[in-house]
Amino acid sequence: MAATTHWLATGSAQAVLERGGNAFDAAVAAAFVLHVVEPHLNGPGGDMTGVFATAADPGRPVVLVGQGPAPARATIDHYRAEGLDLVPGSGALAAAVPGAVDAWLLLLRDHGTWPLGDVLAFALEYARSGHPVLPRVVSTIRGVEQLFREHWPSSAARWLPGGRVPEPGERVTAPEYAAVLERLVAAAAGAVAVGADRAAAIDAAREEWRAVVGPAAEAMARTPHRHADGADHAGVITAADIAGFAASYEDPVCVTFRGYTVAKTGPWGQGPVLLQALKLLEGLDDRRLDPSTEVGAHTVLEALKLALADRDTWYGDGVQGLNTEDLSYLLSDGYAQMRRELIGERASHDFRPGRIPGRQTPAAPPMRTEHEAAGVLRPGAVRVSPPAGVGEPTIDTELVPDGAGATRGDTCHIDVVDRWGNVVSATPSGGWLQSSPTVPGLGFCLGTRLQMTWLDDASASRLEPGRRPRTTLTPTLVLKDRQPVLALGSPGGDQQDQWQLLLLLRVLVGGYTPQQAIDAPALHTTSFPGSFWPRTWTPGGSVVEDRLGEEVIRGLEARGHVITRAGDWSLGRLSAVTRDPATGLVGAAANPRGAQGYAAGR
Repeated sequence: MAATTHWLATGSAQAVLERGGNAFDAAVAAAFVLHVVEPHLNGPGGDMTGVFATAADPGRPVVLVGQGPAPARATIDHYRAEGLDLVPGSGALAAAVPGAVDAWLLLLRDHGTWPLGDVLAFALEYARSGHPVLPRVVSTIRGVEQLFREHWPSSAARWLPGGRVPEPGERVTAPEYAAVLERLVAAAAGAVAVGADRAAAIDAAREEWRAVVGPAAEAMARTPHRHADGADHAGVITAADIAGFAASYEDPVCVTFRGYTVAKTGPWGQGPVLLQALKLLEGLDDRRLDPSTEVGAHTVLEALKLALADRDTWYGDGVQGLNTEDLSYLLSDGYAQMRRELIGERASHDFRPGRIPGRQTPAAPPMRTEHEAAGVLRPGAVRVSPPAGVGEPTIDTELVPDGAGATRGDTCHIDVVDRWGNVVSATPSGGWLQSSPTVPGLGFCLGTRLQMTWLDDASASRLEPGRRPRTTLTPTLVLKDRQPVLALGSPGGDQQDQWQLLLLLRVLVGGYTPQQAIDAPALHTTSFPGSFWPRTWTPGGSVVEDRLGEEVIRGLEARGHVITRAGDWSLGRLSAVTRDPATGLVGAAANPRGAQGYAAGR
């Protein structure tokens, strides 16, 4: 079974499975298709994280790290000297080292079975021969058309064929990216021709990737161009930064909840937010764990605020992030009990991180509302109104500098399980077509993950060369008796773990099927500083689908929640696959919102 955020990626993954490939072959094939068909949601210049388990060792989940670090010249002093108090939300100054492609190739090398050329054939076909462009791709291009025409000519050449915005459904191609993929395939084939085995051939393609992308990306970045703050800057990424990166594996962080083991990334990502929220909620009666009721929705929102406050205070990569002992404390039963007692009958409007014994609590990050953020933007800011709940944004605000582009990005997700019991959940993102100027000769752009770092030496997620930004990408694997039973994830930036929490509560406590849980009304809190430029928050803010019901919504308002109604089918981009270890029966579920996600299998 396969479930992704685009039907062509799901179809490609399923074709691999039907032809004898395993879950890892299928996931990688789907990932490269997503680069082509969802360029507004992810790209080769972006990043990804994954969590998987193999049929050979099902009780040992593994995290795949495709999150690149900050470049060697990405220092707080340099950005401050550029007149910045935040890392911009678009432009090359926001670019971490691209990590997605190398991570996918590493996964294919170590756990796949197919040759590289066969796996990339699907993406190459869509890139060379074309595919119907999504309406949301078109609307994204239209939103940044002025930026492309006036400031990013390479992006205008790439995304405005014939000088115009394409029509929805029009066949579009990606010839430059196709040429990059063909070079990777040729490098692998050349290695085989001189006696290399499959693993060495894929490593040859990884080296070719670095050689092709590094110089071109450096040349683009060093030319000053418009950034999200409304000014022109040069980037700092170099070919050496890209050449020096290699994807890797890590052990996951796990907790148990109602007899299930939930595996996530470490605190260099936001994955432990879901784990902390589960621990907070585990000690409560089932009636308080139903997000479709007033008391359940209130309780879930308040638990999430507490977990997210810890994220924005303590999470980060490296020595100023959480060590093993600190993280164990945040996930302990005793800490959960202390935090659980903070959940009252009224909605909190405060930022309330916990304390870790023996550590000084850092100062809170800048807490700006959207109105307050207007005062720190450059002159010429204009108001735009992106739809609520669109997901992981390039610019998560209604305040956008004139000419900097008024658009929002999102993310993709892939879940695959095969007949043998291999299972993978992965969330690729970044490198959106609106992230930074298209790199000439490559046909794609760099990502913007550094906007999640702070220009503050005391912050656990500060900007520092060689450190990974505290990413929002956060897939999930659930095990029962050391056997994977559920893999899930979602686009959505700060909402990813929030929406996944709803699914887990409904499935593991409420008895929903995964599809029923995905279809159920969604909600999330915005009462914390956002991970995306310009890092604003809404004290007490809660975004809800109207389908939650008037009685529940009015009850939440009476409790003090600042409610934003997002429409009936607008929040959540979840997908999932399942496997019953006793029977081998597999299943899948996909998001109906936007009529784009797709689940398939047999």
